[in-house]
Amino acid sequence: MVSEDMDEVPEPTNLRFLRILVTVLTAVMIVGLLTVVTLLVTRLRAPAPVAAEALALPDGIQVHAVTQTPTRWLVTTTDDRLLIFAPDGTLQREVPLTP
Repeated sequence: MVSEDMDEVPEPTNLRFLRILVTVLTAVMIVGLLTVVTLLVTRLRAPAPVAAEALALPDGIQVHAVTQTPTRWLVTTTDDRLLIFAPDGTLQREVPLTP
């Protein structure tokens, strides 16, 4: 008899709002997680940059960093120089860097 009375009691407005809010937030979180996973998968499957077979480094050079642009290779050395290479790996220019 008591259970029949409980079925007829209307749901409080605040409780209904909270239930809908939790459902919507759960859906948004699932969509966000799927978006992050999709972006990670597509970015990690991108082809790796093609490195020059061999850069014609001058003797005694220690490389600090290498950067590739669409038209050049840029190499910074430990003795504060910037070496600019052509895409085929030949040295085009050497620029001293001031500390």
